[in-house]
Amino acid sequence: MIRLALIALLAGTAPAHAQTPTPPVPRSTGTPYAARSLPDRIILTPAADPARGMAVAYRTDAAQSPSEAQIAIAVDGPTLEEKAQTIAGSPGTAKDSANGPALYHQIRFDNLTPDTVYAYRLKGSAGWSEWLQFRTASTEAKPFRFLYLGDIQNGILTYASRVIRQAFHANGGIELVAHAGDLAAQRDDLDHDDEWGEWNQAGGYNWSIVPQLPATGNHEYVDVALPDGTESRRLGPYFPLQFALPDNGVPGLKTTYFVDYQGVRFIILDGTSAIDLGTMAQQTKWLDATLASSKATWNIVLFHQPVFTCARPQDTAEIKAAWKPVFDKRKVDLVLQGHDHCYSRLTSEAGREASATTRRNGAIQGPVYLVSVTGAKMYGLNDRARTQPDKTAEATELYQVVDVANDGGIDRLTFRTFTASGKLYDGFDLEKRADGNHLTDTTEPTIAQRTCTGLIGPDGGKCVARGK
Repeated sequence: MIRLALIALLAGTAPAHAQTPTPPVPRSTGTPYAARSLPDRIILTPAADPARGMAVAYRTDAAQSPSEAQIAIAVDGPTLEEKAQTIAGSPGTAKDSANGPALYHQIRFDNLTPDTVYAYRLKGSAGWSEWLQFRTASTEAKPFRFLYLGDIQNGILTYASRVIRQAFHANGGIELVAHAGDLAAQRDDLDHDDEWGEWNQAGGYNWSIVPQLPATGNHEYVDVALPDGTESRRLGPYFPLQFALPDNGVPGLKTTYFVDYQGVRFIILDGTSAIDLGTMAQQTKWLDATLASSKATWNIVLFHQPVFTCARPQDTAEIKAAWKPVFDKRKVDLVLQGHDHCYSRLTSEAGREASATTRRNGAIQGPVYLVSVTGAKMYGLNDRARTQPDKTAEATELYQVVDVANDGGIDRLTFRTFTASGKLYDGFDLEKRADGNHLTDTTEPTIAQRTCTGLIGPDGGKCVARGK
């Protein structure tokens, strides 16, 4: 047998029974992500009615089986524990990983008082976490600010963390964070547990005090082989453990949900399940009904695969055919997306010149379609992106800050896109008047268009945007 193997090796082939070794899964160098004796990976999420409910998901070591929290209305002295209510949840869910065993916990805080600051802490096997604070939403339409992030996915700690931290550092008062899917790569970028460890480290305590609205992307799913030899997908193990989401979406599909926050209805869809797992019809019916029942001033839809692409050869045909007519009929205001690893703000399928002309003539603005990226993986712009969207960028990490306000009786969304270092790149105001929405481009100075020129990127180094 040894001689046969040697002959095959000398001939440049391997014996039939030989197997190519599986390459090792990359790990986060020098970054330990083993569960500890105090809670970590603490993520706050809103209830469907965030004026009266919040939820928290977190991780402990295997010694802390019970899920236990304390919560109190915040006071201004160090006496929070005196009136704290202890809340017990179900025992933690065991998850073994490359970083060892851990327990994932979820606790829901119900019957809260609207527009009130609360403090909570979580129990680990060595004791309590620090006190963490959040404010419940108001029951009324009230000004607030939220953050919208595209795919964090790659270079999570190395590159994306600075964008997330810049967003919070430079823009106080962020009350929600909307994630357009692919929070982690969950394929071959890193060991999956390391990826989610990096994602939690990148956002740090911000994830535990500001409610998160995550959509699933294709990378929240993992590939599985079916008995007939074909491939399918299933939701990866980390997403449902990391996020305690409202259970008010498509029946049986907990990656869809909606949240009403101070005059805005956020509707979260699952494009991967719709396209690959046959739930398009159910999601479309639910989307239409959820928009029809909305009493909110603004309706914002969040999902991963974009209707209009800025990188791929073709638009996402299935989603465009099923969901765009609903967006138009129900007068959706913003559509927030990811997946393309480039930036695009599109206000008319007819193109930027046609859109600008109709705006000058006082035309009503339909849904505004946004695509953005926060992490390090970049795709080059497609041909349509040169003329169809109002503004595009490639090879650029971004974050978006959206202010919801009523100024002098006029309801307004102020949308601003910033680069990783905090430079204003794009912006517009969307006013809701009696006849419909009207869009005005910002008059604030913005930096020049960021695209590659041949092999040279917009920062003068190599172009890191690869073709899709």
